[in-house]
Amino acid sequence: MNLIWFRNDLRIDDNPALQAAMDTNQPCQAIFISTPQQWQHHNLAPIKIDFIERHLNLLGEQLGKMGIALFHLESTDFKAQSQCLLEYCQQHSIDQVFANQEVELNEQVRDHALSEQDIDILFFESDVIVTKGSVLNGQGEMYKVFTPFKKAWAAHLQRTYQAPLSSVFTSNTSLSRSVQNIAISFNAPKQDSSKWPLANVVLQQVVPDFMQHKLNNYHHDRDFPAIKGTSGLSPYLAIGAISPKRILSELLHQHPQALEAISQPEGSWLNELAWRDFYRHLLHHFPDLNKHRNFNAKYNGLSWLNSPKLLHAWQQGKTGYPIVDAAMRQLIQTGWMHNRLRMIVASFLTKHCLVDWRLGEKFFMQHLIDGDLSANNGGWQWAAGTGCDAQPYFRIFNPITQSEKYDPDGSFIRKYLPELDNVPLKHLHFPHDYLKQNHIESYWPAVVDHATARQQALSFYKTGI
Repeated sequence: MNLIWFRNDLRIDDNPALQAAMDTNQPCQAIFISTPQQWQHHNLAPIKIDFIERHLNLLGEQLGKMGIALFHLESTDFKAQSQCLLEYCQQHSIDQVFANQEVELNEQVRDHALSEQDIDILFFESDVIVTKGSVLNGQGEMYKVFTPFKKAWAAHLQRTYQAPLSSVFTSNTSLSRSVQNIAISFNAPKQDSSKWPLANVVLQQVVPDFMQHKLNNYHHDRDFPAIKGTSGLSPYLAIGAISPKRILSELLHQHPQALEAISQPEGSWLNELAWRDFYRHLLHHFPDLNKHRNFNAKYNGLSWLNSPKLLHAWQQGKTGYPIVDAAMRQLIQTGWMHNRLRMIVASFLTKHCLVDWRLGEKFFMQHLIDGDLSANNGGWQWAAGTGCDAQPYFRIFNPITQSEKYDPDGSFIRKYLPELDNVPLKHLHFPHDYLKQNHIESYWPAVVDHATARQQALSFYKTGI
């Protein structure tokens, strides 16, 4: 009997571990082992836990039609999870275990230890488009700047591109009769994720609609949070419900020359797939990133001020900067934040408030439906100036001009800050003088002065390095 161990790959489409298990033509079972204690330790957001649960039940339905029983077991952490797997294999006379790799360090340590046990376990790669370790510079090392990585990544794909694996459900010719898998419910805090459709609906409806109607304007629309100009695929990629190779395949079907145009405006969306691979490749090559260390060691001397008052104001969306506050409310209320806004609020916390980027990274993971260690770590270190190919420390986003540029009619701010409904547009992006003159107290004061905070940040970084 073969066992397919599902982890961060909740799909039947383009799933190499599942495909390899089915190719043996041996009977198969499937298993998922939840680890609520480990999830808490890793700050997994309740909305993401709910999202995983919904997709695990979808997976159970799909596997059931293939005649594969999916079993859910619960343990506490990775050590207990490993023991749970070993006991299951012994009890059910499992011959081989098939699983897809996870790039994070704790997961790698767990899998390495399992490989040394008396268990035949095979690992495959399913989380990236280009195999980790295959895109290197002239010295045989991982790129530390995104643009040359992106060009080498696209060139590698032009030479080696292979279509994703077909859905096992449609390609397998020896399906046994279906089984009825039991509904799965996690014993962990959850937040409703039902506003996000399941991955099968996304592949059938959302992806085609994006490719046909939004892709051509993506390079412009992506920066405006009031416009639904992004694909919204990040939550599905984060839990492996949709394959990144499948998304690339759909893109190349619509735009066969996309890889050649990756450095052009029309290649803007493909850049996002390349960024995702870049951050996961970095985690593979530099495992210390898993330990929340600065990528650039010269910033280890920074003594972050870490004001509890400023951190709390930022977390609550009460900084007095409307674009920052509206963004944080979007995160708290929906479990998601527009990418341009992620850059703005991260820059504000680290460079206006001088709060350690790790505290912002943790808060994001606790709330994001698409929380992903590689991208979250990469984005926060980029904003803080401590990371790989990071924004330099002396580049400090002005939240007022960013607001004026990317929310020019104020519609995003008004959506999440009804306190400012009656403020005229010309005052909306920093309304304090207007509110004071009109004796309006519906909005809170600014926690820092931009010009003063900018000078403090410049001095802080120069002193730290």
